[in-house]
Amino acid sequence: MRDSEAIAQFLEMLAAEGGAAKNTLLAYGSDLRGASAILNGGLVHADSAALQKLGGEWMSLSRTSVARKSSVLRRFFAFLEEERIRTDDPSDALPRPTTQRALPRTLSHGDVARLFDTLEERRRDRQDDPLTLRLIALVELLYGSGLRATELVSLPRHALRGDQPFLILRGKGGRERLVPISDRARAAVAEWGATGYAADDQPWLFPSGHSHLSRVRLFQLLRELAAEAGIPPHRISPHVLRHAFATHLLEGGADLRALQTMLGHADIATTQIYTHVNSAHLVELVNSRHPLMDKR
Repeated sequence: MRDSEAIAQFLEMLAAEGGAAKNTLLAYGSDLRGASAILNGGLVHADSAALQKLGGEWMSLSRTSVARKSSVLRRFFAFLEEERIRTDDPSDALPRPTTQRALPRTLSHGDVARLFDTLEERRRDRQDDPLTLRLIALVELLYGSGLRATELVSLPRHALRGDQPFLILRGKGGRERLVPISDRARAAVAEWGATGYAADDQPWLFPSGHSHLSRVRLFQLLRELAAEAGIPPHRISPHVLRHAFATHLLEGGADLRALQTMLGHADIATTQIYTHVNSAHLVELVNSRHPLMDKR
């Protein structure tokens, strides 16, 4: 079987059985086709020596990139063996770089306050401006509910219904999760909806042209807002606001499992990265919440 056919079957399996997202499929396909090109179309039938050659070609890449590529190829070779396209799995020859997960970039409470103060100033200066009301709704949902950028911009027009304090999202891997929506966010979305821009003939809550607002445009809007608020634009992005949502909830005493559910993480280990909260706060939390403190 040719590499192109095997790669297509593997991606089809991921989409059908694993519910892999479009961006995941694109990334996996790119990694596999790149490996196939290095091996001159011999990926499907590669032996240990060929995979060691791949590792050599990846020497100039970061450890994170090598770990990702190796992980994709391991899944690919496991698929080939399961489908009996080949009788062995040579993936042990792939490099296994140790990676250290970086702490997420986040914002302080003061930074977030400056963002919302700037939004309120815009509202006062540009009364009834629909684009200002849209930006307020976007930021309230990002920071108030921890939505991913793609989840936010592609929200259906009726995603938030009346007084329902939550919405159900289908996130990475097709997994559904319940996302709480604050009163502030619901009020902001209602104000944006009242402008008529998300009209009945629009399927999206945040429409743009013939589709919905793009992630790139959302990124640009946040950076413009940051600059206006006196925050270095490079410090902010939709994902940074998601990190701030998680970090500030955890600082406030939120349960890690509850946070995992709200963020849509499949693995609690992913959520545990947010335990980088201020150590002084943790000491205060133990002193005030631990049951032994009642026995002093």
